[in-house]
Amino acid sequence: MLIVADDKIPFLKGALEPYAQVVYLPGASIGPADVKNADGLIVRTRTIVNQELLQDSKVKAVVSATIGTDHMDIPWLEANQIAWSNAPGCNSGSVKQYIASVFSVLEQNYYPLRGKTLGIVGVGNVGSKVAKVGEAFGMKVLLNDPPRKEKEPGFESVDLNVLLQMSDVVTFHVPLTREGKYPTWYLLNDTTLLMMKRGSVLINSSRGEVVEERVLKKGLSSELIKHAVLDVWEHEPDISLELQERLMIGTPHIAGYSVDGKANGTTAAVRFMSQQFGLGIDNWSASELPVFEDMSLSASGVYDRLNLELAKLVVSTYDVTTDSQRLKASPQDFESLRGNYPVRREFPAWKVKVPNEDLALIHALKLLGFKTGE
Repeated sequence: MLIVADDKIPFLKGALEPYAQVVYLPGASIGPADVKNADGLIVRTRTIVNQELLQDSKVKAVVSATIGTDHMDIPWLEANQIAWSNAPGCNSGSVKQYIASVFSVLEQNYYPLRGKTLGIVGVGNVGSKVAKVGEAFGMKVLLNDPPRKEKEPGFESVDLNVLLQMSDVVTFHVPLTREGKYPTWYLLNDTTLLMMKRGSVLINSSRGEVVEERVLKKGLSSELIKHAVLDVWEHEPDISLELQERLMIGTPHIAGYSVDGKANGTTAAVRFMSQQFGLGIDNWSASELPVFEDMSLSASGVYDRLNLELAKLVVSTYDVTTDSQRLKASPQDFESLRGNYPVRREFPAWKVKVPNEDLALIHALKLLGFKTGE
C-alpha cells in the first residue's frame, strides 16, 4: 500500500511506515503523477484536492490534517467514492491562545477590554473557545452563527448587522463558503462595513476571503475600524504590503500552529487512514510533544488591573507581536515562516502560581485553560 503525505505534517513520520510505503512531498507541489499509484493521501491546506489531481489515480481515501476543507472538492470526492475527512477542532485551542494574545496586546496598548462587547462570527469548535477568552477578559459576548441556529433552535444567534453595530471587537471564525444559504465569502464588504461600530477592532483568523481587503483598507482610512488584525489574507502567500503596514498585527496564517494543534491534526489523520485501510491503529496518538525547561508561571500578587495581570501571563506563553514582527521583516518569506514555525504550547501545558489565591484571576485563568495552583 502507498500513501502520499505532505512533508510538513509533524509527528507523522514513522506512524504509518509499519503498514505502508509512505512518500513525503511538499504540499504545494503534489501533482497527478505523484498520486497516480497511491492508495491514500494526507494533506494540509496547500494541496488542492480535486478532479485534476486525482482522476487518473487509484486513491481511495484522502484526509486533511487541518480544520479547513475549502482546498478539497468534497462533492467530486463523494461522487467518485473516495473517502475523505479532516480534523475539525484540532487547532481550536491554538486559535484560542492566538486571540487571547491579541487581546493582551490590546490591553497593554491602552485599549482596555473589560466591559466592552465582543462579537464572534462563527461559533463552532473555535468560536466557542474564543467566547471563553472574551469572558476571561470581562467582555460581553455576542454570537452569530445562523447555520448552528438552524440545527440548534435553542442557540442564541444575533443578526450579523446587529452584532457589527454593537461590538467593540469583531472576530471571524467561519469556514469559507461561496454558495448556499449562508455564504461567508466577503462577509466584510461595502455594506457590512457601514454597520460596524466606529472605532472598533476587526480580527480575521479564519480564511482570507472572508474579509474583502479593499473594504478593510477603506474602513481603516475612515477610522470606522481603529485596529485590524489579520492572520489570513486574500492572496496569501502574496500579501498586500500596503495593508500589512496599516495593521496592528499581521501574521502568516499561524493562529492554529501550536504544537498541540498540529499533534491533534496528525492524530486525526492517522486514525482515519487506519480506519479506512484496517491498519489496527485506530487509537494512535501523537506523543512526546516538546516541552520547555520551565513551564510554570507566577502571578505578581498585585492586581491593580486584573486584565493587565492576565495579559502578562498570556504573553509569557505566546506573544503574537513576535510573529507579526517576523512577517513585517520578511513578507516574502510567508511560506517559510509557516513551514519553520517555532514551538508553541497551548495554555493547558502551563501552570500558573497565584499568590493570595485571587479568585477572580484564578477563574479567568481557568477559562483560558491554564492549570493553577502551587
